[in-house]
Amino acid sequence: MVSKVAPMDPVQIVWFKRDLRVVDHRPLLEASRRGAVLPLAVVEPALWRQADASERQWAFCAESLEELRRALADLGQPLVVRVGAVDQVLERARRSFGVAGLWSHEETGNGWTYARDRRVAAWARRHGIPWIEIPQFGVVRRLASRDGWARRWEERMAEPLLPPPPALQPLPDLDPGALPTAPALGLASDPCPDRQPGGRRAGLALLESFLGGRGARYHRELSSPLTAFDSCSRLSPHLAWGTLSLREVVQASRQRRQRGRALRGFEERLHWHCHFIQKLEDQPDLEFRELHPLTAGLRVSDPERLAAWAEGRTGLPFVDACMRALIASGWINFRMRAMLMSVASYHLWLPWRESGLHLARLFVDYEPGIHWSQCQMQSGTTGINTIRVYNPIKQGQDHDPEGVFLRRWLPELAAVPAVHLHEPWRMAAAQQERIGCVLGVHYPLPIVDPVAAAQEARERIWDRRRALGFAELADAIQQRHGSRRSGLKAGGGGRRRRRGRGEAADGSVRQLVLDLG
Repeated sequence: MVSKVAPMDPVQIVWFKRDLRVVDHRPLLEASRRGAVLPLAVVEPALWRQADASERQWAFCAESLEELRRALADLGQPLVVRVGAVDQVLERARRSFGVAGLWSHEETGNGWTYARDRRVAAWARRHGIPWIEIPQFGVVRRLASRDGWARRWEERMAEPLLPPPPALQPLPDLDPGALPTAPALGLASDPCPDRQPGGRRAGLALLESFLGGRGARYHRELSSPLTAFDSCSRLSPHLAWGTLSLREVVQASRQRRQRGRALRGFEERLHWHCHFIQKLEDQPDLEFRELHPLTAGLRVSDPERLAAWAEGRTGLPFVDACMRALIASGWINFRMRAMLMSVASYHLWLPWRESGLHLARLFVDYEPGIHWSQCQMQSGTTGINTIRVYNPIKQGQDHDPEGVFLRRWLPELAAVPAVHLHEPWRMAAAQQERIGCVLGVHYPLPIVDPVAAAQEARERIWDRRRALGFAELADAIQQRHGSRRSGLKAGGGGRRRRRGRGEAADGSVRQLVLDLG
């Protein structure tokens, strides 16, 4: 980093990570009150080489960075982009013109960013530079107890939205730097033709269209992929990358005078957004290790099954259609995400970390705290959540009864009669020949018997839950990570129990349906 800004030395560096906006950005506003600001984004090749990163995510991020650069330029100083390791970039800045302070939002990211932030903290301590990290939303760092967490979340969401700084002092002769291409970052080609565009303007347009009309039937239409692409907010990538702040979304929703059941349900899910990220904040290794240690080692890798599931060719039509839609768009509604993870974990008996990494790469809205908590929930490794084995046939019949979604994403089944569409293997061989859809040729036969595989999975997981000491460990996990709003109490982690407030009759937890997308 080369600079000729000696008259303004030293500078306040604002490090943009997953907070790509100028509105409601406390680090930027506070830093601007203390002198010249260097707004900095560091593109870290090592981060983008991680197994949970993808080209589609970078495309959304890059578009958001470009728009952020323009917004900062309008204030007087455009975003400065550097490529490399953050601590090395910061050290070059320190040697070039001095750093009075480093500002950023707190981040609850993946394991790589956790280790990276520890290196940055060590660099700042070594040089006596204050690093001021400010909470981004409702997650509490170094939380001692979950008691009172919901109240603190409400208090943070009620804080006034912060305006951008009135102006930023220009830093002359400072090269703003170019954004690298995906190939330069070593990212494999990842076609995503229906991906949502990045940037704050796109996020604001989505927020307005959702609150102004699209969300009117949110509570009724969030579960089916037929309706969810329109009736869900689709804000999740903007919250994940911080082009919108969670607080401004909460407040915009609450400003609508006639919220009704739809927006109340939406706001409840905004609360659960932070609830899950808090789990990873409190226990960073849940990205890698089973939350309940006695669920470790349950499953065995099977590359062929994993590839069939990942490519949408399991022979289970609704599963394959959902996977292909996700591949094309980078988004799908929560119920279908849960079903995909459930089928991988139970019917295919795949390790949750392997299937979770594939989904992480596909999700443009990948949020590590939510993602890994949900992967463990849907695979039965938390020890405290009801075992839920989704029936992929019933899910298709319930949420796509006419087969509209199936026929769109599985054109090879277009000629299959509706009566057989969700279970095409029930067609006689002669009928398959007649309509030109021969299973095993034009579309795969199921790689497992869905009924038998589900039953075997239930027996395996409940055998583990009945193991000596399982319930006691589950009680401790519930005390540490369980919501204080859901009505679930510590105790009985390994036993079947009565439903608590917030649970549906099928054993799912209503409030966990994070269809923010």
